[in-house]
Amino acid sequence: MAEGPAVRGLAAETSALENPGSGYRDADAERMVAEPFKNSYRSPFERDRARVLHSSALRRLGAKTQVVAPDSDDFVRTRLTHSLEVAQVGRELGRVLGCDPDVVDTACLSHDLGHPPFGHNGEAALNELAHAIGGFEGNAQTLRLLTRLEPKVLDSDGGPAGLNLTRASLDAACKYPWLAADAPVVHGHRTSKFGVYTDDEPIFRWLREGAPEGHSCIEAQVMDLADDISYSVHDVEDAIVAGSFQLAELGDSDNRNRVIGYTQQWYLPHTEPAEIDAALERLEATEVWVRHSDGSRAAMGSLKNMTSQLIGRFCQSALDTTRAIYGSQPLTRFAADVVVPQETIIEIAVMKGLATTFVMTTDRRQPIYQHQQEVLHELVAILVASGDQHLETMFAADWRAAQNDAERLRVVIDQVASLTDVSALAWHRRLSTLVP
Repeated sequence: MAEGPAVRGLAAETSALENPGSGYRDADAERMVAEPFKNSYRSPFERDRARVLHSSALRRLGAKTQVVAPDSDDFVRTRLTHSLEVAQVGRELGRVLGCDPDVVDTACLSHDLGHPPFGHNGEAALNELAHAIGGFEGNAQTLRLLTRLEPKVLDSDGGPAGLNLTRASLDAACKYPWLAADAPVVHGHRTSKFGVYTDDEPIFRWLREGAPEGHSCIEAQVMDLADDISYSVHDVEDAIVAGSFQLAELGDSDNRNRVIGYTQQWYLPHTEPAEIDAALERLEATEVWVRHSDGSRAAMGSLKNMTSQLIGRFCQSALDTTRAIYGSQPLTRFAADVVVPQETIIEIAVMKGLATTFVMTTDRRQPIYQHQQEVLHELVAILVASGDQHLETMFAADWRAAQNDAERLRVVIDQVASLTDVSALAWHRRLSTLVP
């Protein structure tokens, strides 16, 4: 990949930004690799959204775990349906704030592209396997995929440029705009989250030109909030429909304390249990709270109404607070931040804590998680030992171009991360019989 900007002859495309006073500059619509202008009826940001929507990486999310494996239930959400829901929430939230809806939509559709098979459990396994080469992080893998792995555009040297999205869209998809070494210290501890691998730093420096160091743009903040809101509510809906629990069970003090404990442990380590309990009480006091669902059409309708109303509650809270601070002008790029009241932050975290308590940490899930980790460990070992023999054509070419063992391991990690839950299991079964 080129070390610096290769942007020339972009006047034709950047002129497609319809409203020069919208808060976006021509530089926001630049691409790393210059492209000829193709039509006049789509803005550069609309083209970005279309590229992600038509990408193979987005299609693969249909067979990747959100919380529960996609093949376990016809109702359960996958990474793909989750991403579509995040895009709907984020697009509307961003539009009301004055962001370009297509920039936010692109970021929302992209935000989980880098997630490997088996959800966060798979991410933890690959991070362990890639420890010596800088680790594995789903958000950093998303940037790598958008700018290198997904086939669409080549640079002037014939190297991969991924989807070659505009600077604004790439930056909006960058949830953690820093390298692992530059990760911020929060409450005395350096966060393990980061948005770019060291060998992808050149494109990262390009897309962050002019950006405040370590500070995400408002479009990325909208994407992040839409993601939080969507999965906090929808994971609870999925768990209830799957029969994992009923909200009425919170009347039991042991269950309630477990939810408060997991919410604090996983999401709010510096929040007092009383504040978490108060947030839960506020949610329980809403008219839409469904304490019991029997699976009837009426009950399912009530449950769906609860999810819709809670999404609206959380979004409206953020909109009202942000507008009270910044006024009614369009808010784009680094002109403002999304402001979420603390009470709303805790309410969203409580919803996450419900799914954590009744789905992700149950004893019956642990053998499944263990098997998934074993599959990925063994699959990576087999592929490392067998060279380019079993890699897909594009990854085999990357393997042959690699200069050392570290680069070759990264290629294997890229290959395995691209697999779906189903294909990872199938590859493991097939290759385990071929390799001694």
